[in-house]
Amino acid sequence: MFFVLVNASGAERGCSACGSRAFIADSEEYWNEESWEDDEPGAAGCPCGSEEFEAAVAFSLGDDASVRWVTVGLRCAKDGFCGVYADWKIDYGPTDHLLTMV
Repeated sequence: MFFVLVNASGAERGCSACGSRAFIADSEEYWNEESWEDDEPGAAGCPCGSEEFEAAVAFSLGDDASVRWVTVGLRCAKDGFCGVYADWKIDYGPTDHLLTMV
């Protein structure tokens, strides 16, 4: 289970058991105040009020098999509500390393 911070250009997950944190895909590269402008990261929350989730990451690939979009889906640990909480475009290459950074 995770607590997740999200904005339009990335996501960071924190383990609810041990507290360790990790960025999803290339989020760390854009996780600074200069990049946030009017989109500072905030805690993902379920309509039920819970902030603890199971997380899934999906990658949309281009014709050349490079990553073009990253999508973060979360499922509430309390009531099972599912939703897409963040997605962002990848416009550089190579992108193979992103597939292991979840």
